[in-house]
Amino acid sequence: MSMLAVVPEAIHRPTARILLLDDDDRILLWRGLGPTENPEYAWFTPGGGVDPGETLTEAAARELREETGNTVSPEDFGPVVAVSSGYWRDRDGRLFRAEDSYFLLRLSEPVVDVSGMEDLEHSLLDTFRWWTLPELRTGGEFTIPVDLAALLERLLSDPPQEPIVLPWHRPEITPEIAG
Repeated sequence: MSMLAVVPEAIHRPTARILLLDDDDRILLWRGLGPTENPEYAWFTPGGGVDPGETLTEAAARELREETGNTVSPEDFGPVVAVSSGYWRDRDGRLFRAEDSYFLLRLSEPVVDVSGMEDLEHSLLDTFRWWTLPELRTGGEFTIPVDLAALLERLLSDPPQEPIVLPWHRPEITPEIAG
């Protein structure tokens, strides 16, 4: 169920995103220049768009394999732990309505192999890094989702029964609803 009113001209874009942790509770984040009309660098989780006919867990497994080289089954993902939704415009001015669903996944000795990435992903991402919670709290970097350290602390100490609703990272994009 969408958390936003639907704007007819917006392109619906559901995503499956992975909060990938190693055994030391470090999280993998990519640094990239987003495909938005006002590009800025941000650190964000592996994941991406859900293809037609895919479930969220199938998309999460595919995106994890493409972006990191780690192969897991869709059944290895638990429930969606957090959601965020909002609008963004690409460089061509197209309006998108994103609905991000986050999964928490811990892997022992995860690898990062970018050979499966699509050309667009290679063009937008310039590096990756494993972050600790203290580094996230004090790093001063823009992360997506917003306030990632607080989210991880909550997930690691008191997993929610229902997905946590997170603020959208681009609240300045609020299309007018024609009526």
